[in-house]
Amino acid sequence: MAQRIPEDAVNKIQQSVDIVDLIGEYVQLKKQGRNYFGLCPFHGENTPSFSVSPDKQIFHCFGCGAGGNVFSFLMQMEGYEFVEAVRQLSEKEGIALPEDTPKLSEPSGEGRDQDSAVMLKAHELLKKFYHHLLVNTKEGETALEYLIQRGFTKESIEHFEIGYSLPSWNFAAKFLAKRGFSLPLMEQAGLLVKKNDGSDFLDRFRNRIMFPILDHHGNTIAFSGRVLTDEQPKYLNSPETKLFNKSKVLYNFHKARLHIRKHQQAVLLEGFADVISASKAGVEQSVAAMGTALTDEQAKILKRNSLEIVLCYDSDKAGLEATLRSAKTLIQAGAAVKVAMIPDGLDPDDYINRYGAEKFRQDVIGASVSVMAFKMNYFKRGKNLQNEAERIQYMEQILKEIAELSNPLEQEIYLKQLSQEYSIGMEILKERLGEIARTSGKPRGKPEQNRAAADKPMAPRKKKKLLPAYHNAERMLLAHMLKSRDAAQKVLDTLGIEFNIEEHRAIATYLFAYYEEGSDGNISTFLQRLPSRELMSAASDIAMMQVSDDPAPAEIQDYMKQILNYPKIRDLQEKEAEKNEAEKQRDFVKAARIAMEIVQLKRSLRG
Repeated sequence: MAQRIPEDAVNKIQQSVDIVDLIGEYVQLKKQGRNYFGLCPFHGENTPSFSVSPDKQIFHCFGCGAGGNVFSFLMQMEGYEFVEAVRQLSEKEGIALPEDTPKLSEPSGEGRDQDSAVMLKAHELLKKFYHHLLVNTKEGETALEYLIQRGFTKESIEHFEIGYSLPSWNFAAKFLAKRGFSLPLMEQAGLLVKKNDGSDFLDRFRNRIMFPILDHHGNTIAFSGRVLTDEQPKYLNSPETKLFNKSKVLYNFHKARLHIRKHQQAVLLEGFADVISASKAGVEQSVAAMGTALTDEQAKILKRNSLEIVLCYDSDKAGLEATLRSAKTLIQAGAAVKVAMIPDGLDPDDYINRYGAEKFRQDVIGASVSVMAFKMNYFKRGKNLQNEAERIQYMEQILKEIAELSNPLEQEIYLKQLSQEYSIGMEILKERLGEIARTSGKPRGKPEQNRAAADKPMAPRKKKKLLPAYHNAERMLLAHMLKSRDAAQKVLDTLGIEFNIEEHRAIATYLFAYYEEGSDGNISTFLQRLPSRELMSAASDIAMMQVSDDPAPAEIQDYMKQILNYPKIRDLQEKEAEKNEAEKQRDFVKAARIAMEIVQLKRSLRG
């Protein structure tokens, strides 16, 4: 597919994009030496093994083996084809492509891709129409007044592109049909529903305030409609479609991502109104899950982008229970979690409207506490702690929670808090804590997230093991060849493609061809020439090796000698085995003949 776009255009885009900046939009990176490291976005891990080289403009994960350049990162991260990745980056960098280049909104190829593009176009069109109805028409006045009374400002309505759907049964259906959209396809997109008798299509959303749902690139992929009356359901969301998978989308993430990275903090709220109010109050790193429960996929997205996640749910019973569930999901994903507690049974939207933006920022988000501190408060609810039986029950609950903590220092702090609050000796509490740990079968100090990760399938980590000398020699030689055209020419003249490992032989073949075309030693550009993800992964792994800029000729010669000698060493080992077998069979004539062959092989190795 690379042939669809001129090579000079691809190279221009590749040179204009900084791979650290691009990957930094998805992965929290920290500089260590010359490279940047972070948690791999392609497999679950708790220790960073994902490396990005700003010098070479490539990435490689030493855990799962993923590797490549800016284009391959987007292809693996977003599921793009090559043309789509190039188009995305060209638009990001403001670089014009030839007019006949396939567009992201008009993909070629499979009908499935074309359908998705039409669905996106329909969602975008309806979003603009719903917004127009709300802010510019008489029909939307009631809905607009309702929002203003709820504390929404005209600025936030514009910013979040909130709209209004008419009470008509089929206005949107006619609107879309008039513009040439296939109504059966619009049903698949979740915008329409078919009548029970199958004779016609009706609007899914009627007489509702419309909140557009955007994917993480800013494309409108679904809607959530809120009623103006007591009608049920209160919120009606788009169904799952080709565009919309609610388990993988966070509301407002597209707008919040830069603020999340700036603050190294994400604030997770329950509803759209809470997110909009929090953003208006200056907490622009706010997002919400798309359902009643935070999913593993959403937790991983938050973990990749932020050092800390603050849960700020409603303070009613349902909200507190949801906080516990979401905290558990986030901790299992390896995230650092805090809880912002709202008093008086309010939700964030109500609290902001009652007490103002500054108190929300300072006294709620700024005063967030650890999950354990939240639990110590939560488990007191509904208990009379003056009653001895209920007090013991409470302490048992808390001790079970403390037993789950991985940090002994944290355990000590909360044990002391219990000891002081209820005048119980530390030794008694520690003894009981040990009993709980033993009976639960969970060793003290083992992180909950590590236990959870052990239960989940993940990409296999490559085991670090000592490689044979010839294998190391091939890797070192290829690393020098990737860095220097001169080194590659020396290898071509002496060794050719006589590498012993097949993938090394393939990389060398493509590299010789790359240099033969007059290309420079740009590793990132070379990776794009490789025909498979496996070869790209292997080459990026080798390219990440630190080798000298000007190796001594003897070093290169030694690597080549080890590579050329390996087949002889292998033959020698086979001959030794044959000789031993001949001696066991008492065929001494055959054993003597093989011994002479062994002598000749050893002489050739010394030479």
